[in-house]
Amino acid sequence: MSKNKSTIAVLIPCYNESKTIKKVVEDYHKALPEADIYVYDNNSKDNTDKIAKEAGAIVKYEYRQGKGNVIRTMFREIDADCYLMIDGDDTYPAENAREMCDLVLKGKADMVIGDRLSSTYFTENKRPFHNFGNKIVRLLINRLFHNNIKDIMTGYRAFSYEFVKGFPILSKGFEIETEMTIHAVDKNFKIVEIPVTYRDRPKGSVSKLNTYSDGFKVLKTIAILFKEYKPMSFFGIISAILTLISLVLIIPIFFEYFETKLVLRFPTLIVGCFTLLTAILSIICGIILQVIVKKERQNYELYLNLLHKND
Repeated sequence: MSKNKSTIAVLIPCYNESKTIKKVVEDYHKALPEADIYVYDNNSKDNTDKIAKEAGAIVKYEYRQGKGNVIRTMFREIDADCYLMIDGDDTYPAENAREMCDLVLKGKADMVIGDRLSSTYFTENKRPFHNFGNKIVRLLINRLFHNNIKDIMTGYRAFSYEFVKGFPILSKGFEIETEMTIHAVDKNFKIVEIPVTYRDRPKGSVSKLNTYSDGFKVLKTIAILFKEYKPMSFFGIISAILTLISLVLIIPIFFEYFETKLVLRFPTLIVGCFTLLTAILSIICGIILQVIVKKERQNYELYLNLLHKND
């Protein structure tokens, strides 16, 4: 372990959390007294950074707006054996912090997910569309990526050094949790979920998550990552749909030809043939891209081996 590498780093991305950040920093100082607590301020206008510094946190700044941008910088700049990521809104009690970090430090997990949805989330959260959105995202990811993760979008997680340094972050905003979950599943990292208590934001603290615009970004991220991580399945579905459409168009024309010996609907036949050709091209694209993805996974495993060796 290098001289500048912490055993545990608590990472708190923040944007206008002056109402809660002092309590969050103090709570995690008590739960993990040996940890370095980092607050990354993301252009707050309410003295979040000053309050965090007075509470004992190491304050740094990320000027590109968005939670994904903040986490990218955190992961790049900080070295630790275990990273504990929490939100600065005091919705995650510190009582599970030690257990989550121990799972990583003992090598039992590369990512520990603080599962709110199996605990108090649906009773504490007063935003019904957020509850519905969490259920939809969970259903989609578990079906598309063949897993059974209970809480996809929680902001309470612990990570290993290998996961953090090998995670290529592309998201800029709140879709970051979805991206890291899919990445962990696809790359076969050790994932452990533990139920954690969730409490709604205290009065005066406002959520920065927009139910509709950020929800759409999350769904878009799922679709993009499904295409990139499982191209054979993605293009296979498209090919199956196009094949079905082409058969619906072409088969009646063949029946008409056998009865009349005439092709009465040439435009429909042409459209059907082009649709069938597109279906064939889609499945070919899926096969080629699946080979590329497999090669990339092999290279990623080699990269993790080098990362572990250099550590």
